[in-house]
Amino acid sequence: MKHEVDLSKYLWRTDLAIESVSANHNIEGIKVSEKKKEDITTTTVIVSRKGSSAVGKKPGKYITIEFSDITDEANKKKVMQEVVRELKKIVRLKSKEEHVLIIGLGNANSTPDALGPKTIEEITVTNHIYELGLLDANYQRVSVFTPSVMGKTGIETSDLLFKVVELLKPSMILVIDSLASSSIHRIHKTIQMTDTGIHPGSGVGNSRKEISKEIFGIPVIAIGVPMVVDAATIVNDTIRFIEKHYAYTKKHMNMPKYKLMVKANYLEEDIPISNNEKEKLLGLIGTLTEEETKELIYDVLTPIGYNLMVTTKEVDFIVEELSHLLADSINKMLHGR
Repeated sequence: MKHEVDLSKYLWRTDLAIESVSANHNIEGIKVSEKKKEDITTTTVIVSRKGSSAVGKKPGKYITIEFSDITDEANKKKVMQEVVRELKKIVRLKSKEEHVLIIGLGNANSTPDALGPKTIEEITVTNHIYELGLLDANYQRVSVFTPSVMGKTGIETSDLLFKVVELLKPSMILVIDSLASSSIHRIHKTIQMTDTGIHPGSGVGNSRKEISKEIFGIPVIAIGVPMVVDAATIVNDTIRFIEKHYAYTKKHMNMPKYKLMVKANYLEEDIPISNNEKEKLLGLIGTLTEEETKELIYDVLTPIGYNLMVTTKEVDFIVEELSHLLADSINKMLHGR
């Protein structure tokens, strides 16, 4: 009988619904739709109450936008247009007078965690003008707040926000935060928005009280970008990349075109590799299923404290670009400019 691995006891660090669903195909209560335009892929995952426990995500809508690059203006503009388009579907406001409170979660002094605070700096704030009776009819009523993190304030973020909401009485909360992914290729290249709210820090094992409609009594929309990945994921993905590189090289090594290439992108082709080849290439590791490999890596790294959270070397530049993108998208969605 085939050995079944129960991964539920392992902390696979991801905040992305698309990753939870990808490992659990054909589950009742989960609806997935996908659309592609050039190099942008938008996936909508709708989780019902029946499907919620199977994927470990709250019931609701999760929209994921994947892209290859936002470091040039042309690509950034295309991604922004898609973000605005999808935000309008999930942020439902009846009038410009409805008060939107935008929260920038995270630690401004830690670059991978600074996406929320940096985005907030560029949001067009209008509530003070509204209270003076001078707000143009084309602008949404907007306030912003950056609560920092519990490690710096000693206060649960959710508790702090509860008092702010009690004071301002907004119609909706929009939360921006850095996320964690269980896949290297999604780091900095994925935006998730959801109407289910958020558990701050859950992706890195520091779960705080949730910020959601159930807690605050008003719609809570969460927007995030995966900025970190754990070491266990990097090791597991590297093993998969070794297999893909081996398969690609074996297929193309005698082709003249391959010999002239400076760099061959072996990820562009999905070339199968047999179990015997995996064993030959990786020894005992090659005999394990992907789930068993993940379990082994997690068991090796976690007890000794080496399952580190990692980001890319260009994270400073990327956070600046992403915060501009998100702020511009939110401003355009709310204020039409």
